[in-house]
Amino acid sequence: MNSGEPSSKHDLYVIARIIQALKEKNRMNKTALATSTGLAYDKLVKYLEWMLGRKLIEIDENGYVGLTKEGSEAYDELVGWIMKYIGQLKFPRLRLRT
Repeated sequence: MNSGEPSSKHDLYVIARIIQALKEKNRMNKTALATSTGLAYDKLVKYLEWMLGRKLIEIDENGYVGLTKEGSEAYDELVGWIMKYIGQLKFPRLRLRT
């Protein structure tokens, strides 16, 4: 029973990678963001829809994705939680291009 909604189980590392890429680059188009995070475009879009619904990101009229204040704060909280309970933060497929 798939209603077209992304799964309710989201990978916190994927979310953190997306937010980190946006923190590094400020605004990116979806294709560049997919490449930078190592995600398939269709998977990225599902995460972006989920993040948009939670006001973690915004997408402008030209399709550029940017981080909201809430998104930046969520990243800081998420990284803090991971470091406290997991002890390390690794983004194995993160490839930010300059």
